[in-house]
Amino acid sequence: MSGLKIAVVGGGSSYTPELIEGIIKRSHELPITELTLIDVPAGAEKVAIIEALTKRMFINAGMPHVKVWSTFERRRGLEGAHYVVSQFRVGQLPARALDERLPLKWNVLGQETTGAGGFFKALRTIPVILDVARDMEAVCPDAWLVNFTNPSGILADAIVKHSKTKTMGLCNNAINMEIAAARILGVEKERVFLNFAGLNHLVWAKVFLDGADVTPRILEAMSEMSGTATNANIAAMPYDRDFLMSVGWMPCPYHRYYYMAPEMIQKEIEAAATKGTRAEVVQQYERELFELYKDPELKIKPPQLAKRGGAHYSDAAISLIAALHCDKREIHTVNVLNDGTMPDLPADAAIEVSALIDKSGARPLKQGPMPTSMRGLLQQVKAYEELTVAAGVTGDPNLAIQALVANPFIPSVKVAREIFTEMSEAHRAYLPQFFR
Repeated sequence: MSGLKIAVVGGGSSYTPELIEGIIKRSHELPITELTLIDVPAGAEKVAIIEALTKRMFINAGMPHVKVWSTFERRRGLEGAHYVVSQFRVGQLPARALDERLPLKWNVLGQETTGAGGFFKALRTIPVILDVARDMEAVCPDAWLVNFTNPSGILADAIVKHSKTKTMGLCNNAINMEIAAARILGVEKERVFLNFAGLNHLVWAKVFLDGADVTPRILEAMSEMSGTATNANIAAMPYDRDFLMSVGWMPCPYHRYYYMAPEMIQKEIEAAATKGTRAEVVQQYERELFELYKDPELKIKPPQLAKRGGAHYSDAAISLIAALHCDKREIHTVNVLNDGTMPDLPADAAIEVSALIDKSGARPLKQGPMPTSMRGLLQQVKAYEELTVAAGVTGDPNLAIQALVANPFIPSVKVAREIFTEMSEAHRAYLPQFFR
């Protein structure tokens, strides 16, 4: 295929230079000639800065032929796209700051994708991602939607249930775990294979080194070193050794919220009272990054972007697009329709799983029944996710309360109702389905 077009929904994101670096890195595989940065008028200044930097990056990489342009007209930007990358944030970082801080009043986790914060991010985002999918059905029906917008798993569930758009949800969590496992083992990443099964931000892995199962070695290290296999936005705490060894699968960093809930919530409360929530800290990083991006002499992704989080985003997103485009038959970790891959979860729901990627899409690796120690938590969180999708689509407050009560971090119906009442009012501008 010649004349490849990639459209980025949320093109004014501070992450975009990471994405461009990935495109440049794989220019020998992806014959890109057009890149569209799609955003909203509220992000006009940022997307203009990103557009200028993107052009400089392509010219610096010897790719001046790539047409880069931005638009607030989503359908116009999507028209003729072969791949669409979604990385937007409804309400931007101030909305995330509310998600993280308000639930702490009830001693409830307010994390960006997990707990009450993730719930409200989902409610704001579900209608928008479905609008994107409908626009794609109209103007680029053969395109793939590679969704990096959080909460990625819940949005994947919404898309597979309510759209015909070809889609895969993506997260850098899996590649970070692969890198962490290789670092623990002291080997090159290429020698390590992780077989993932679960849900986005609730995924486990079996770890193999040169084909041999070495998961116990990983678990031993994770119970001894608090900073092993975690993310910049998640407090580093060591796992209980005997518990980890008995479960027998490598947990993702977000499992700390489930396995050490009181301690992790206390850390969130302490951070909010001192340095600020993660969103409040990140807003300062964003201001500094955009000052850097304005520099007309900047022609590469600045190393300071690593502070923002989202490490290895480009490797995850663009390598997936390259695997699709070049029919590579590679294993990637994606959020896709279950369809019997994990029999403990509904067939029509989205899961996060290792899958063979070729030009036809994803072929998930069959997992079979999950261990009892993992199955119950997976089923509870999947029920919460499905109820959240239903609430986000319909605007039914009763479904919203049901979803919150199903969330493991919400202690009672009373607390669920109080949180929903206050936070839905705080986010009223972005929740039209609840305020018709």
